[in-house]
Amino acid sequence: MISHKLRRLWAKFWMYFSGLGFFGRIATRIAMLFAPPHSGCRYLARANSKGYISPRATVYHANLKLGAHIFIGDRVTIFQDKNGGEVEIGERVHLYGDTFIQTGAGGSIKIGADTHIQSWCQFSAYKGNIIVGSYVQIAPRCSFYPYAHDFAPGELIMKQGLKTKGNIIIEDDVWLGCGVIVLDGIRIGKGAVVGAGSVVTHDIPAGSIAAGIPARIIKMRS
Repeated sequence: MISHKLRRLWAKFWMYFSGLGFFGRIATRIAMLFAPPHSGCRYLARANSKGYISPRATVYHANLKLGAHIFIGDRVTIFQDKNGGEVEIGERVHLYGDTFIQTGAGGSIKIGADTHIQSWCQFSAYKGNIIVGSYVQIAPRCSFYPYAHDFAPGELIMKQGLKTKGNIIIEDDVWLGCGVIVLDGIRIGKGAVVGAGSVVTHDIPAGSIAAGIPARIIKMRS
C-alpha cells in the first residue's frame, strides 16, 4: 500500500508536466492514478500553478485565459462558437463535472477568483456577456442566458434572430441555490442569496434574499 505522503509526491511530480497539450493530458492522467475521483482530486490543482484540468474535460476555445490553481472537473466543456468572445477564469476557480461554458455571437464570460461552480451548470454567452464576481457559490443545475429569441408570428422561431436586454452580472459573495435561472440584463448584488429553483427576471439588490418564479425579495440578510 502506497503511503499518503508518497501519493502526494507522485501527484506533485507529474502535475508539474500537466497542461492542455497531448503530453500535458497524459501527465495529468498519471498524476491521477492514486487520487480519489471527482472532488477528491482537488488537491492536484494546488500542485501546479497551471491548475488541474481533467483529461475528460473538453476545451475548444481560442480565447481562453486561465488563472493559477484552477480546478476543471470531469466532462466540463468550454466551447467557442462562431464569433464567440473570450472566456476568463480567475485564480482558484472550481468548475465541477458536466458544467458547460460557451461563447458565441460576440458574447464573453468572466469568472472571478475563488468562485465555485457545481455540476451541470450552463453558461451560454450569446449577444451579451456573463460576468461572475469572486467568492461566488453556484449550486448544481444553474443556468445563465444573456439573450433571448425573437418570436414574431409567421416565421419559424428557430430562424429568427437573437436579442438581449444586456449583460448578466453576478457580484462578489453571491450564493445561488440549485436550479436557479438568470436571464438577460440582470444584476445580482454583492452578498445576495437566491433560493433554489428561482427564475431571476429583475435585478436583486445587494445583501438581499430572493426566491420564487419570478424571484422576489423575501428579506434582507441584515
